[in-house]
Amino acid sequence: MVKKMEQLYEGKAKKVFATDDPNYVIVSYKDDATAFDGTKRGTIMGKGAVNNRMSNFLMGKLSEAGVPTHFVEELSDRETVVKKVRIVPLEVIIRNVSAGSFAKRYGVEEGIVFDEPTFEFSYKNDDLHDPLLNTSHALALKLATKEEIETIRSMALKINDILKAFFADCGVRLIDFKLEFGRLPDGTIVLADEISPDTCRFWDAKTNEKLDKDRFRRDLGNVEEAYQEMMRRVFGK
Repeated sequence: MVKKMEQLYEGKAKKVFATDDPNYVIVSYKDDATAFDGTKRGTIMGKGAVNNRMSNFLMGKLSEAGVPTHFVEELSDRETVVKKVRIVPLEVIIRNVSAGSFAKRYGVEEGIVFDEPTFEFSYKNDDLHDPLLNTSHALALKLATKEEIETIRSMALKINDILKAFFADCGVRLIDFKLEFGRLPDGTIVLADEISPDTCRFWDAKTNEKLDKDRFRRDLGNVEEAYQEMMRRVFGK
């Protein structure tokens, strides 16, 4: 087991610590919640444990299906060892159903089921508020190579197929979600960050009740209960 060393970084939802092995870091999940570029802040009790355990479980499922990830070992309810990567500054958004910013941006109602998933990039840059960009922009800004972009697109769509089927078995609709990818020292692209109610929209398959961070964003109440319900469904308890 690696030894936890100094803190390297603290983000909105996680802290990252160095270890005694330069190839690995430890991620610690927080209960802090933010929305709308950090203008809304709060706490969702137990969120860190839910996101950590659920993300690790799903990363394991994806790895079994041939998707390379940064996941190494779960240390506790809140801490996990992951491979140290350089994050590709492209946030990937896959959408199966209209919701959130897509519905607002294009003036359509939420709940429209797409014939096939949409694929979006946004530029990971807090100062610029993560603007949308296309492949040409990403290449012009040298954020990734053409080969890397094709790899990321292919992996993201495969991840969508796998997760949609898994969540359907849990009685959940996977509406949309964001992914982040990283480069290992040899340049290999792997799935990084997390897969959780923070990064996905989950609707109950029968009632369309929201079981994700939208309950916090939109002041819908029962936020902690929604996270715990997703935990129960994923783990079958």
